[in-house]
Amino acid sequence: MKIQLIIFIGILVMSCAPQPKEHSFAKERQERIRKDFSKTEADVLEFIKKYIPDVSNEQIHEWENSGALEMKRINGKKRYFKQAARNLFRIDPQCRNIWKAAHPEEANTKDKFDLNGHIAQVIAAGSEQASAFVKPVKLHIQYSLRVHKDAIPAGETIRCWLPFPVEIPKRQTNIKLIKTEPDKYYLAPPNQKQRTVYLEKKAENGKETVFSVEYEVTNHAVYQSIDADKIQPVTTADSLDRWLQERPPHIVFTERLRALSKKIIGDETNPYRIAQKLFAWVDREIPWASAREYSTISNLSDYATTNRHGDCGIQTMLFITLCRLNGIPARWQSGWEFQPPQDSMHDWGMIYFKPYGWLPMDVTYGVRKSSDPAVKWFYLNGMDSYRLIFNEDFSQPFDPPKTFFRSETVDSQRGEVEWRKGNLYFDQWEWNIKWDVLSL
Repeated sequence: MKIQLIIFIGILVMSCAPQPKEHSFAKERQERIRKDFSKTEADVLEFIKKYIPDVSNEQIHEWENSGALEMKRINGKKRYFKQAARNLFRIDPQCRNIWKAAHPEEANTKDKFDLNGHIAQVIAAGSEQASAFVKPVKLHIQYSLRVHKDAIPAGETIRCWLPFPVEIPKRQTNIKLIKTEPDKYYLAPPNQKQRTVYLEKKAENGKETVFSVEYEVTNHAVYQSIDADKIQPVTTADSLDRWLQERPPHIVFTERLRALSKKIIGDETNPYRIAQKLFAWVDREIPWASAREYSTISNLSDYATTNRHGDCGIQTMLFITLCRLNGIPARWQSGWEFQPPQDSMHDWGMIYFKPYGWLPMDVTYGVRKSSDPAVKWFYLNGMDSYRLIFNEDFSQPFDPPKTFFRSETVDSQRGEVEWRKGNLYFDQWEWNIKWDVLSL
């Protein structure tokens, strides 16, 4: 049952409650950092010694200093990021080779999704058709969020925001909401930049509180062939200033970033070729690694250049920042990715090349290993079919708005939960996604 007007009592309560700007986030951030940095030195050594039995203290210190082994001192004690030990074997080149040798099965492509084959089909379809939007895939999604039993007192109202697809003409279409739990809901407008379906339910003693949404959506791949010699610099008349500007705290043109940018692009002036250089540099120099919660990082793009690693969102934010610094409009986009039967939360973006317009890009998927230039650079001006888009920008307000600080202050892929006395953080609830590819 759709609620056309916001009539939930909880929303009225929210309008009267203190707003986040009236609170300091510093204390909350420190508590979240402690939760992310939960491993001791003994925990980390136990993991590393499985692969490097004779690891020395000097090696540990070297990895700590390089950022390959992420550590903080909390209350005078060494505490490591909970994924630090595994990340070491993603970040450090020698450790990465050790991991590959120990896990040859990970290189086995049998039964894996043929992504390059799919890309070739998208390129062929895009080259044959007048439209850049091709190879549609219809998805059936069931998403649920379960608040732990007794997380809040029985009888109190829990407010929940579940991520929901944004309507994007020709790209993400035919969105059909099938049902929700509970059945009363408020759906944010189709063009909401971080779109959600809002639900309320009272907590019961000794029981989990379950929220869910079920829907169908059709997503299209995108491919636009690029002739670099036709690319033109954007001007004020193109009305793209918003996507060229700094946006603190995560998009800031620091002096270090300016110097790095100059080193990467040299004397190149063509916007597309500049973007290629930036794209290839991030792909090569900022290896993917599991990341801390974004709310614990003060500047994602600076984190990437300081630590020389990051997950998809950190890589994407750095690429967006470098593009904007060089006069190339770029913006955020995110949700979920699918490579049947695999799935994952994922961040990517959009980039503007005049006269072609806005095109999707994914620096995490990076430069493809292919002798075909169209396949090699596909993710600089194209996108596969298997995406679910919740966000057209980052750190945008919800509708209805949240009262307390969000668990995820940048992205929106898992959901958000709160009650009248505060936010419910990720350790107080679980989420689950089920999906199927339907025939068109």
